Amino acid sequence: MSTLEIRGLHVSVQTGDAAEPTKEILRGVDLTVRSGETHAIMGPNGSGKSTLSYAIAGHPKYEVTAGTITLDGEDVLAMTVDERARAGLFLAMQYPVEVPGVSMSGFLRSAVTATRGEAPKLRHWVKEVKAAMAELDIEPSFAERSVNEGFSGGEKKRHEILQLALLKPKIAILDETDSGLDVDALRVVSEGVNRYAADNDGGVLLITHYTRILKHIRPDFVHVFSGGRIVESGGAELADELETNGYVRFTDADKAEAAEAAKGAQQDVAV
Repeated sequence: MSTLEIRGLHVSVQTGDAAEPTKEILRGVDLTVRSGETHAIMGPNGSGKSTLSYAIAGHPKYEVTAGTITLDGEDVLAMTVDERARAGLFLAMQYPVEVPGVSMSGFLRSAVTATRGEAPKLRHWVKEVKAAMAELDIEPSFAERSVNEGFSGGEKKRHEILQLALLKPKIAILDETDSGLDVDALRVVSEGVNRYAADNDGGVLLITHYTRILKHIRPDFVHVFSGGRIVESGGAELADELETNGYVRFTDADKAEAAEAAKGAQQDVAV
């Protein structure tokens, strides 16, 4: 049983603007993800969903200004990015990068060697990769292509789930894995996530705007992000409500809170 625990998390991002070099995005996030659980994070654009994933993974542009992140009691914030991966955290990125000159097969074997602590036996490794690629409908020829170079959006996302299948992390963070997928690719990718969760008793933190992927990956918990924090949590029925009504009641509440804060600031200045 593994547990990713986030408490009172505040995160700022570097803006590159001299007038405002950093901007606070997360404003006190509390979240616990355990083995065997699937959590869906939903919310409007700019609410902080991707910032949460980057903060957990250790992106240098995102600064944790308060709060804690632990994995099985170990301080994640004290770990380097590679140490977080070896500890059992995995991030499927919203926009996977291209790595020209590095083959998929070489990249995957290097990653697995780093996380498992030893290189897999070549004969077993080839069979393992072929089986995982077949389950995700990835052509065998892709193994010798450069990582994500010239891949379609759907092919990139399948490659992310291929990494998930081979690395077998404790907790998988999937940042908008459904974006850019057609119906068939969505089904294949969702089956890959479900297979990982079932075979490894893995915990899943799934970030998405839409409920269509949740028809294939049924969450145990749904959390609504707005204004840099979780404003409501519930079961799968909460996603159904969002499908019907959208995020209006949450964004309206944020606007009202911001207006009240601005009013209070003006009164303080007047005094």
